[in-house]
Amino acid sequence: MFEVLQPPGWAKPSGYANGIAARGKMIFIAGQIGWNEQCKFESDDLVDQIGQTLKNVDAVVRAGGAAPEHIVSMTWFLLDRKEYSARLKEIGVVYRGVMGRHFPTMTALQVSGLVEDRAKVEIQAIAMIPD
Repeated sequence: MFEVLQPPGWAKPSGYANGIAARGKMIFIAGQIGWNEQCKFESDDLVDQIGQTLKNVDAVVRAGGAAPEHIVSMTWFLLDRKEYSARLKEIGVVYRGVMGRHFPTMTALQVSGLVEDRAKVEIQAIAMIPD
């Protein structure tokens, strides 16, 4: 399916991969936010929104014939990196509830705002279905 790239001598990352080599059909997932399928926010809590956002990413991936383990890259856009860092344990539980123990390449960025005012996180992803 894909190969996790770990340079010799580097410390193993926690919760992500430094690189992934993959071949197959690519699925590009637009930035998803923490609202439900009717575009309604059910919570203003960061962890709740991350959970819903991951469910939305999962739904798009599955619509393309893939599953969370096919995701090779994720980019997280966050409004508050301090809150994110303070709640990593809770976020980890929610993440594993949707994604399992699959950790693709990930980048997390703090941004000054997102298009939807109530959104606290947006996640963009790329999945790869093997040949």
